[in-house]
Amino acid sequence: MAVTKDPERGTWTVQCWHRDWQGARRKKTKRSFKSRASTLAWERDFAARSAGAIDMRFGDFFDVYTEDVKPRLKLNTWLSKEHMVRTKTIPYFEDKAVNAITPADIVKCQNELLAMTDGEGRPYSPTYLHSITNQMSAIMNHAARLYGLRSNPMHKVERIGSKRAGEMLYWTKDEYLEFSREVMDKPDSFLAFEVLYWTGVRVGELLALTPANFDLDPARPMVSITKSYQRLQCRDVVTSPKTKKSERRILMPRFLADEVRDHLQLFPKGASERVFAFTKGYLHHKMDRGSRAAGVKRIRIHDLRHSHVSLLIDMGYSAVAIADRLGHESSEVTLTYAHMFPSVQTSMAADLEKAGGKR
Repeated sequence: MAVTKDPERGTWTVQCWHRDWQGARRKKTKRSFKSRASTLAWERDFAARSAGAIDMRFGDFFDVYTEDVKPRLKLNTWLSKEHMVRTKTIPYFEDKAVNAITPADIVKCQNELLAMTDGEGRPYSPTYLHSITNQMSAIMNHAARLYGLRSNPMHKVERIGSKRAGEMLYWTKDEYLEFSREVMDKPDSFLAFEVLYWTGVRVGELLALTPANFDLDPARPMVSITKSYQRLQCRDVVTSPKTKKSERRILMPRFLADEVRDHLQLFPKGASERVFAFTKGYLHHKMDRGSRAAGVKRIRIHDLRHSHVSLLIDMGYSAVAIADRLGHESSEVTLTYAHMFPSVQTSMAADLEKAGGKR
């Protein structure tokens, strides 16, 4: 290691050697430190990171975790994960050594999270608390799996929060039709809501659609889901859909295909241009206005997907058929929407009564 001072600028520079993941010896140079002490502190942390030491500070280990994990995730997934860790976990554990974090420390952190509120004074939702603790557990699992941490302290602690939200909101068909009549004056958002409600696509899938994704053959009009759109860090990002199963072709009702055709004739787009050239925030605003005007309860944009499922269940379709349309596994549909499917318990009991009466 070499630490030098630039006499003109008054800043410090450090040069040190390390081995990369392939075992090759590399030189690392870091400049512009304000003091010798801060230079030496950085060198110690860098040496610990390079060696994969688990006695480094949690804040430094998150940098290691970032280098290992970020390239494997979609940008929107990583940004969500990073925000939760940097705002909810690192402030509590930043200066504590990874291998010194105990189950008791985790419980104290959880209690602080349970006492926190959002910008409007409301406690964090159970699903958000569940997500925060999941991120912490993922980091500690990474330390145990790759860097020699003896065990993940999260495994000895009861989790807080809930994987699933308590109440699932959705619109009935009549509620949706009331809403849609109030947004017909805005052709772009009206068609967006029509596609969301009558096909059940995710909002990111909707916003990535181009004219090339629509096959408007009158006999079998289809929409192909091949990508997803997000607005991240002030730029448009188009990625593959959420999962491999999310890549699918959805048969549309003919009236919806007619609406798409009419819209593309009135507002022509290039084959690779986005049909809905706006963001999720724009749809939020239109949904606020339309809900108030129609006098229906305000639901989230994602709840239009739940509304589509509710409609299909009312029509008598199975979890397997619905899952294929949504790009889900059938088990996921059964678990998520089990309370919506008609119960067969009454008829089961009646049949068992008849069977038992014949003894």
